[in-house]
Amino acid sequence: MTRRLLGIDVGGSFIKAGVVDAEEGRLVGDLISAPTPQPSSPEAMMPTIAGLAAKLPEATGPVGLAFPAVVKSGRARTAANIDHSWIGADGAALIRRTLNRDALFLNDADAAGLAEMRLGAGRGINGSVVMLTFGTGIGSALFVGGRLFPNTELGHMELNGMDSEKYASAHVKAALNLDWAAWMDRVNVYLDRMQALLWPDLFILGGAISERFADFAPLLHCEAEVRPAHFGNQAGVLGAALAAAEADV
Repeated sequence: MTRRLLGIDVGGSFIKAGVVDAEEGRLVGDLISAPTPQPSSPEAMMPTIAGLAAKLPEATGPVGLAFPAVVKSGRARTAANIDHSWIGADGAALIRRTLNRDALFLNDADAAGLAEMRLGAGRGINGSVVMLTFGTGIGSALFVGGRLFPNTELGHMELNGMDSEKYASAHVKAALNLDWAAWMDRVNVYLDRMQALLWPDLFILGGAISERFADFAPLLHCEAEVRPAHFGNQAGVLGAALAAAEADV
């Protein structure tokens, strides 16, 4: 029997959701989204998640919840671009109460990276890979030999006296009305710093803006290979569902 699991990807601007065929690693139906409530507290967010789930095809098994936070022992330890009332929250327990389903709670960039490493741009790569998601912030996921080192927060690495994501995220591009060349000047500085510290074999660039990779790829300057995320903006949802399918929850 095909396992169809619900994947949810929470971002600072939007919450995305979809049903994933866990055997084939693909969406069943459409990816849907809703604006992240403001304030983005747990109490405010759960009705939005319930509303998205109600619009999707029937799913079975646990839910995967990808979230912009360090997640340790099932609880959010940080809150990046999201309400700080999430710190200490048990995301899986909140989903269980809201949807009456077991759930797995994990970092959003880790979820996106898992999808890309299993089925996307990183498939078959056994060296070191850094997945970067450019959106409201910059998420990161680090893989060595195909294994995830969870909860890296490389978007918060200091760069020019600020968090890197305050300098080079897709949100910064939009907020400052930067053209591709001006934005890529910033991204290249960030990638240079990452290269100097980690020396990965491959960078995978994700987030919605990765779907415009052809527009900015000629402006990239990086010693490592750089690929766009195969799943684009779907990677977090896919990875969250796949992680839930593999977990014992």
